[in-house]
Amino acid sequence: MKSFKLISSRFIGWMAAVILSQAVAVSAVAVQPAGQGTHASIAAPNSLALAIKNVGIKQCASSLTALSALGIQGAVNNDVLLDWDRSRPANSAVFALLALDTPVGGAAMTVNAVSEADGSCSVSAERISVAPAACEAVAAQELAGYRATPLLNRITVYTDHNDPGSSVSLFAVKEGCLVIRRFARFNVRNN
Repeated sequence: MKSFKLISSRFIGWMAAVILSQAVAVSAVAVQPAGQGTHASIAAPNSLALAIKNVGIKQCASSLTALSALGIQGAVNNDVLLDWDRSRPANSAVFALLALDTPVGGAAMTVNAVSEADGSCSVSAERISVAPAACEAVAAQELAGYRATPLLNRITVYTDHNDPGSSVSLFAVKEGCLVIRRFARFNVRNN
């Protein structure tokens, strides 16, 4: 798990930026009716961690749990759609889609892991949300120093040469900016 934590520091950094931006938005939410707490005070259980334990996934469990734990931070609720090889759950590839309720809307996250023959795991995660701002503003606030590569007319992918397995893609949409934060690593050791 130690090596996984080291290589995922950038993923943690930009997830923290997402959570911070959501926390700022929470402070602008209208006062709750009497007797109801704010969404921020509710800790959501990690539905992916619970599901992989229930179905017997072992080899990539710590990577899946760590990535999903980062993704659900700031969420008031989450649910999971899980696919795995039921004939060999302990070391099956895992493909998960998490639905996230956040104080300022919703988001989705994919978390995937493939068990390698040497006992390691190759993992990927993508968190998808809509920012209520123009993509240029999102890039200026969160992605200073990243390299921008345009794709088609309305899509720009931002990368940092210090973290080749991570990217942030911004898609201009009517509602603001569709943000896809991506993380991928091969041969992660799970301890």
